[in-house]
Amino acid sequence: MKRLVRHHLFWPLAVWAALLLFNLLYSPDFFSIVVRNGHLYGSLIDILNFGAPLILVALGMTVVIATEGIDLSVGSVVAISGAMACLWISKGADQNSPGLAFAAIGLAVLLSLALGLWNGLLVSGAGIQPIIATLILMVAGRGIAQLITSGQIITISSKPYSYIGTGSLAALPFSIFVVAAMFGIAALLTRRTALGLFIESVGNNPRASRLIGIRSRVVLISVYVFSGLCAGIAGLILSSNVASADGNNAGLWYELDAILAVVIGGTSLNGGRFYLTGTVIGALIIQTLTTTIYVIGVPPEITLVVKAFVVLVVCLIQSETFRNKIAERWRTRHYPAEREVTRHA
Repeated sequence: MKRLVRHHLFWPLAVWAALLLFNLLYSPDFFSIVVRNGHLYGSLIDILNFGAPLILVALGMTVVIATEGIDLSVGSVVAISGAMACLWISKGADQNSPGLAFAAIGLAVLLSLALGLWNGLLVSGAGIQPIIATLILMVAGRGIAQLITSGQIITISSKPYSYIGTGSLAALPFSIFVVAAMFGIAALLTRRTALGLFIESVGNNPRASRLIGIRSRVVLISVYVFSGLCAGIAGLILSSNVASADGNNAGLWYELDAILAVVIGGTSLNGGRFYLTGTVIGALIIQTLTTTIYVIGVPPEITLVVKAFVVLVVCLIQSETFRNKIAERWRTRHYPAEREVTRHA
């Protein structure tokens, strides 16, 4: 039992199960799934669908944090990607042209990769601390997104593009398959090749990694490029879901939710070992919490306070140090004689 409790996925799964159980008790039809026009609908499907962008961003954030870094620019990259894709489509003669949609997607993805490369070069090449290097793009990127949209909300009516966020495949939202593909690629590269060990090695001790022949700069650039790619795809999903691009609000505060998802999933901010599956569960916890807040009708002005409090509780429960202190105090209160004997021994 102790081995099970100490598993890095135990507490995230327990918290997620508790949230789902609360929703079931509050709304008995929470788990109900119906089929309409060949598509599945329900609260659980909505959690997976609306949580897809956050899961993608969090996956990229995981490998960055594993190198003892941070990427505060992911929200801005989300906005830039969606803005560029929607701008390209809006300029087309036929917005429903599949070729136009594919060109817009390709352009947005290439731009996202370039932004990730920029972060990687600042961190690995220029030696700027990750929090400062990515803060630069976080601030400038939001302005770039607004420049692309000219400070306006760009609306489009492209059916091929909207399929990314609103389409279905095998009765499930297409965004779920996008997330599954990105998760599979990340897991394959980090768990079936030496790349995962290189990332953890750089996160544990960059200098020692260089001494044993690991090209730490290449590893750092790679993780930031991957983070940019994930954020860019998340931007495509968000913008296609609402058929518009908002350079000011798209992806706002996504970097904070992504960091929380990574931490809840068991990955340490100090770098080293990372858990992709734990990150996915952490992102689902945050999305489920958001859904729960809306379901129970929490006033909008205190939504963020409630969310922050619940996340704090989750992190405390997950902390082994905190649990040990609580257990020690409980033993002291209920078995004071045993503590006295232990101290004299």
